[in-house]
Amino acid sequence: MNEAKLREYAELIVKIGANVQKGQRVRLQTGVDQVQLATMVTEECYKAGASYVEVIWECGPINKLNYQYASAETLGTVQTWEEERLKQMTVDLPVRIFIDSSDPDELAGISADLLSTVRQMRGKVTKKYRDQLDGKHQWLIVAAPSPAWAKKVFPGEPEDIAVEKLWNAIFDCLYLKEGEDVEKIWQAHCDRMTQKANWLNEQAFRKLHYTSKNGTDFTVELIPGAKWSGAGDINHMNNTFYVPNMPTEEVFTSPMRGKCEGRLVSTKPLSWSGQVINNFTVDFKGGKVVDCHAEQGEEVLKKMFAMDEGAAMLGEVALVPKESPINQSGLMFFNTLFDENACCHVAAGAGFSEVLDGFMDMSDEEILAKGVNDSLIHVDFMVGSDDLHIVGIHEDGSETDVFVNGTWLSNLNNHRPILSITLQNTTAAIVLAAVAASAGPTIAVGWTLPY
Repeated sequence: MNEAKLREYAELIVKIGANVQKGQRVRLQTGVDQVQLATMVTEECYKAGASYVEVIWECGPINKLNYQYASAETLGTVQTWEEERLKQMTVDLPVRIFIDSSDPDELAGISADLLSTVRQMRGKVTKKYRDQLDGKHQWLIVAAPSPAWAKKVFPGEPEDIAVEKLWNAIFDCLYLKEGEDVEKIWQAHCDRMTQKANWLNEQAFRKLHYTSKNGTDFTVELIPGAKWSGAGDINHMNNTFYVPNMPTEEVFTSPMRGKCEGRLVSTKPLSWSGQVINNFTVDFKGGKVVDCHAEQGEEVLKKMFAMDEGAAMLGEVALVPKESPINQSGLMFFNTLFDENACCHVAAGAGFSEVLDGFMDMSDEEILAKGVNDSLIHVDFMVGSDDLHIVGIHEDGSETDVFVNGTWLSNLNNHRPILSITLQNTTAAIVLAAVAASAGPTIAVGWTLPY
């Protein structure tokens, strides 16, 4: 990979994605195959004023050996020193950067029961610390090719060519283009998605109804007053704007817990717990998954939905148009960070407390009572198709098309005629500005934080 291009990527990660501020600690988690990029990111963090950069290295093959030979009790036990480190994070509130280069088939052949048991055991300890970090720190997930991942995406190519092609695909999806101002590009991109989120907030839909020729026929209820968001988030401790997912093309919210009905049909594979799940259907009744089938990975899928009570309910609905550059690439990435930003998706498991006004002052019980789901997991799966039709249903039962043939019905500017009114006085302008600002800061927490 061209060193100058890699440096540009490192700068994007630190300056725009994580937006590292002077004096902040940084916790960088990455694979051992990404030494060059990790070194550059570390240097850029220090240039941005970071006080210290802690690097945590991961190795997929060793991780698989642990699952092959160690007991479930050993793997699932959170050691005292691990828990103390998590506790310290809730005090230090470090910026967290995850560089994902994992093999989608990393844990192929490992028992679904073992994977589920280990996740449950560790999650019971780590979740409380994860919850304490909500809204209080910057975090970012990005990706870099490993040979194994690249060969999965480009199976017919030699390893070095596959890696190069995957690098180029990643850069294309991140708008990293030769000779262009990437900061301006990302600002415009964030602005576009914020406009879409604001329109959805104005509509105040009570439900969404999804239909597609592939068999999807699904209705989900939304939380009254919950915000739709896109692109960026705010660290509420220092008011720092950051972009937690790169790439990001989604506008999303958390739906009402336990309020959905119908069938969703997957349109892209899901890689979860190091195993691929493909061509699956999920049936909901009374707000919960009651049945699911998959051509590949069905056992893992069933274990996923049975992880805990909340795992069988939804924590996210996200809208992504088919014009997404990830979708337009024509590639199947076998990586949720990319595939979820290729088309519309939902997520089983935990929702986002950030969609609620005043969430920082709410207890976990209050957030749950408002309708935001809770779970040890948050797993996105893709349901968008070229013919997907999404109808927004208002409180009075009236309907508005949101998506037609897999994309937004029209340019959102056409939905905002009030902005074209010629204002006659300053007071009116101030009132409109206040209305526009009422949507508040945007957020994007579309991926589970790895622990």
